[in-house]
Amino acid sequence: MASPILFFGLLAFFFLAASASDPSPLQDFCVADTNSPVLLNGLACKDPKTVVANDFSSSGLHIAGNTSNPEGLSVASAQIPGLNTLGISLLRFDYAPWGINAPHIHPRATEILTVLEGSLEVGFVTSTPPNRLITKVLQKGDVFVFPIGLIHYQRNVGKKSAAAIAAASSQNPGFIPIANSVFGSKPDIPSDVLAKAFQVDNNVVNYIRSKF
Repeated sequence: MASPILFFGLLAFFFLAASASDPSPLQDFCVADTNSPVLLNGLACKDPKTVVANDFSSSGLHIAGNTSNPEGLSVASAQIPGLNTLGISLLRFDYAPWGINAPHIHPRATEILTVLEGSLEVGFVTSTPPNRLITKVLQKGDVFVFPIGLIHYQRNVGKKSAAAIAAASSQNPGFIPIANSVFGSKPDIPSDVLAKAFQVDNNVVNYIRSKF
């Protein structure tokens, strides 16, 4: 029988692994010093004596972005140096009519999205099994949560432009677009691997790959 110390040691290890996220800050704040050559898991801190109010502020998220692209999507990030090490980030999304934020993953963050204008179809897919699609149409003022690490998407289902604000539980959530990652990786994933995975022939794989 394992000793109590070993048991509780293993229990603590699995708890920490399961609850892993951005590390907790060790001071009131760590305003990012973007000019520092030091490489960290995050950014180096400015001298606290030089910090000013503008380090904790951003503007411009009221301005609609340019959605003239194939996806009909614009993404703007709030650039706030004071968010460094605090484990949160903020984004604005603008969608042309029927524009999409294509299926993607944030490997390091849960996302919470609030609709500012328009109607958005949102959804995420649960892990295997059963790969269940959980989806809903949101209206102005509605809020939706995308759990960490799950494939999710948004689509404007209205006749007018739509906009949303999203917060993520990491200063660097990571972004893995599914189609681009699978068909646009460098170097390529072997065509026969993708052909077997998607149960199509190599010509189909090569055609899709040419789009990325």
